[in-house]
Amino acid sequence: MTRNLPPLNALKAFEASARHLSFTKAAAELNVTPAAVSHQVKALEELLEVPLFHRLTRALRLTEAGQEALPGLTEGLDTLAHTVDRLRSYREDPVLTISVGPSFGSIWLVPRLERFRAHHPEIEIRLDGTERRVDIAKGEADVALRYGAGGYSGVQVDYLFGQSNIPVCSPALLDGDTPLNRPGDLRHHTLLHIDWKETEASWRMWLSAAGLTDIDPIRGPVFTQESMAVQAARDGQGVALVGTQLVADDLASGALVRPFDENLATPLSFAFYLLTPKDGDRRPKIAAFRKWMLEEVRPVRFGTVV
Repeated sequence: MTRNLPPLNALKAFEASARHLSFTKAAAELNVTPAAVSHQVKALEELLEVPLFHRLTRALRLTEAGQEALPGLTEGLDTLAHTVDRLRSYREDPVLTISVGPSFGSIWLVPRLERFRAHHPEIEIRLDGTERRVDIAKGEADVALRYGAGGYSGVQVDYLFGQSNIPVCSPALLDGDTPLNRPGDLRHHTLLHIDWKETEASWRMWLSAAGLTDIDPIRGPVFTQESMAVQAARDGQGVALVGTQLVADDLASGALVRPFDENLATPLSFAFYLLTPKDGDRRPKIAAFRKWMLEEVRPVRFGTVV
């Protein structure tokens, strides 16, 4: 379809001048001289053979035609600018910035990232290890992995998986002078605490559910990051109470073990979510990561959960 349109710069000059009712203010917005704006508007009027302004001594006033044209031109230029911004988002930017909590990033995501990179060597990864809220719509990150109650707005949300809290420890603690075989044996071992979990799934809650009222639920070191508690457990420093999926790889490799009956697990109310822009499927690097993540968690969601 042929579009018989005036020059874009002339339309921009008129629209800005009409909004401000000033060639000088329009020139400042468009970063040109007032004379250039005036010339563009005059050329547009001559091309259309329609006056758009009444030029008064120290002011501009729109003609009836100018008033009629302004709303449509403003909307059209806004739409055009938005479309161009969308086009720019498709330019080759090889860096994918992933905002992820430090513990989930180090324990679960990092060991799996090589598989993503093997499929998408053209995409460079930047991990931003933070729990702070990021505005994906404004480009503070391309995607975010978050642990929470859900209810995220303004983004596309994919549920990844939930989990339960379980005690884990080094295999070395199963033997020795005070072997760890039954929950009651915890009285002879160090409890490793995670600070932020004290309100959701603490040792106090777990011990109470197990019927153990004679074990001090607060003794032992406290860690602000789950990954540090997991590392302490790997090193045989005590028993950590952590999410099943975060330690699934350690359990599979034997670096950690579950010392007690598998029924002694506390379901957690929070879950892990993937947050992407609403138009993320139109952006190749984001679409690729989302597709890979959903495939990566499929065995957890639909297969056997540790």
